[in-house]
Amino acid sequence: MEHITLYIETLLERCGVDHNSLFLLSHILLALVGILLSFGVGMLVSRVVVPMILKITSRTKVEWDDIVFNERVLKSLAHIIPAFIIWMFLPYVFYSMPIVKEVLERATAIYITIMIVATVITFINSLKQLSDEKRSTKIQYLHSFCGVLKIVMIFVAAIIVTSIIINKNPMVLFAGLGATSAILMLVFQDTIKGLVAGIRLTSNDMLHKGDWITVPKAGIDGNVEDMTLTTVKVRNFDNTIVTITPQTLVDESFQNWIGMQQSEGRRVKRKLYFDFNSIQILDKEMCDSICKARFFSSNKPVPGMVNLTVFRAAMEDFLRNHDLVNGDMLLMVRQLEPTNTGLPVEFYFFLKDKEWVNYEHNLAYIMEEIFANLHIFGLRIYQYNGAAPLQ
Repeated sequence: MEHITLYIETLLERCGVDHNSLFLLSHILLALVGILLSFGVGMLVSRVVVPMILKITSRTKVEWDDIVFNERVLKSLAHIIPAFIIWMFLPYVFYSMPIVKEVLERATAIYITIMIVATVITFINSLKQLSDEKRSTKIQYLHSFCGVLKIVMIFVAAIIVTSIIINKNPMVLFAGLGATSAILMLVFQDTIKGLVAGIRLTSNDMLHKGDWITVPKAGIDGNVEDMTLTTVKVRNFDNTIVTITPQTLVDESFQNWIGMQQSEGRRVKRKLYFDFNSIQILDKEMCDSICKARFFSSNKPVPGMVNLTVFRAAMEDFLRNHDLVNGDMLLMVRQLEPTNTGLPVEFYFFLKDKEWVNYEHNLAYIMEEIFANLHIFGLRIYQYNGAAPLQ
């Protein structure tokens, strides 16, 4: 660089520039050389090097390099290189103007610091694209770590920029932060609590992106769209967006339906209330009528049995052999505690199709089929009409 400065001054002297103008023109030419050089290197990096790297990463079989070395990261990195060249030129361009040199060096250093932090944050944001729709525990840890790392980078950048402005060693400022740690804890208390709660959620495998959760107190019933340090964003089934803090989920109870979604069936619990007056002993005619309905594959009813007992056994046989019901999972038709509104009988079984719309239609189809065959067993559903059950 010193050779370039000497060459320009010699060239200007040979061109007949007087000594008074030599000082100004040499600084202008040196500044132009620095600007043109930084501009040329910036164009070379952005127009040649960046497309070359993108082309190389696009041809590899792995996907992580396309995400990590994406266009935004590379272009942000390309903005730093021209600033470094200018920063290197400043001592030689303004060698006789120390005040101007110092001001420009500080401004350039601040710009370089900000751009480095911006590049790192862009890189961190690109790491989030590694997570899939059903985010695993490891990916969720990475997601939480990225949030913390961004806060740390911004904090460190603020300290470095401040130290550049006041011309102090950054380590001196870092050493003086011990006295202000209580204030920092107060300012970032939500972030710290969110980080701890997020780690508890993921380490205990309580919540992932894409899970269907229900939080009655918060009016939440939908799928988790995003999890950050301070918020969990849920899209309800009515397409409203509800945000809740991880700390709230940890402190209070919530229902996660992932177990049901991963199981072999979705549970059905339905109760029917039977009129006590319709419970009776079967005679031969009723037994023949029930046998014709073909509810039983074996152990057919005989006269003298109670119709409700036969009904429960018939319904268990019917459900276990139904195409829509998973007969390998828990299945029973049980009698519950009698009430003043009839004798409750609960149907407990699991449907194979867990998708909501299909589940509701299949459930309705099975229960309607049961309703339609109640008369075969001589049973009646209790219906309150203000005085007595309907006859």
